[in-house]
Amino acid sequence: MTEQPRTATLAQAIGCEWAKLWSVRTTAACLLAGLALTGVFTFYYGSIARINAYPLQPLGNAPVSSLTLGQFALLILAMATVTSEYATGSARASLLWVPVRARLHLAKSAVTAAVACAAGVVFGVVGLAVAWGPFGGRATFDAAEAAVQVLGMGVYCALLAVLAVGVAFALRTAAPAMSVLVVLVAGLPALCTGLGGPFLLAVNDVLPQTAGTYFLRGGEAPYPAPVGLLIVLGWAFAAHVAGLTVLRSRDA
Repeated sequence: MTEQPRTATLAQAIGCEWAKLWSVRTTAACLLAGLALTGVFTFYYGSIARINAYPLQPLGNAPVSSLTLGQFALLILAMATVTSEYATGSARASLLWVPVRARLHLAKSAVTAAVACAAGVVFGVVGLAVAWGPFGGRATFDAAEAAVQVLGMGVYCALLAVLAVGVAFALRTAAPAMSVLVVLVAGLPALCTGLGGPFLLAVNDVLPQTAGTYFLRGGEAPYPAPVGLLIVLGWAFAAHVAGLTVLRSRDA
């Protein structure tokens, strides 16, 4: 009787992806870059608020705003977990170990989302600490509100990681994948707000970064925070489906 080849379970696939993630220098480099960007941007944000005598605002707005830069470190990290394997040919080994492609896709998404979530929370805590001094009394601090914003940053970063993994599986190579992510996350919002007009502003309101900002800052205009979360979740789900569809239909 011929022995059937062993197929990795989801837990084993997640363990393998976790080991691979921490075996390369890119992971630490991206996380440190994100942390550095958070520190620099939150210090700048607080300083500008003090110098220009802006109205009082929640201290958590500083680290939330810093994600406009810090998020790209996490997008690169998540994207590289996929594109680096296609570039080196190790994607074949991954598919031999985890031939169930939906399982492989889910394992990569779960691992990168977990790391991005933890990183987002750390970025938030560090941002709060760094921004307090430069604000110079131009910020309010409520522990519960700050905790919600910090945890929200973790959730937003996790969904961005899922989005990046999906795009990377759909496009397979780093340059096109990063181009799409940059345009979607930063390019389109800048274009829509720069050109203005009711239609473009309405489009901007449903883009991932804009929806994420509404989710993290709260409020009711143009929609409440939970709607912003659902919009970002929808983008992550759509990218996940697109990536899985390509992964299932094409050879490594």
